[in-house]
Amino acid sequence: MLLEISGNLNMIGYGLATIGPGIGVAMVFSAVINGTARQPEARGAMMGTAWIGFAIVEALAIIGIALAFVLS
Repeated sequence: MLLEISGNLNMIGYGLATIGPGIGVAMVFSAVINGTARQPEARGAMMGTAWIGFAIVEALAIIGIALAFVLS
């Protein structure tokens, strides 16, 4: 008896593509934690840059899911 699999490979591709933004967010905030440990008085400047980096990385993830739905 054959099993029928229904769905779309785009969603599997997007699931795999979420690994990149996850690693990117981890790298952004690990750099801020490391920088804050080395120079605590520069925390404010580093956090501003970190939020910008976080927004860019997450924008790429949102573009990816939009493309996954558009191409399906």
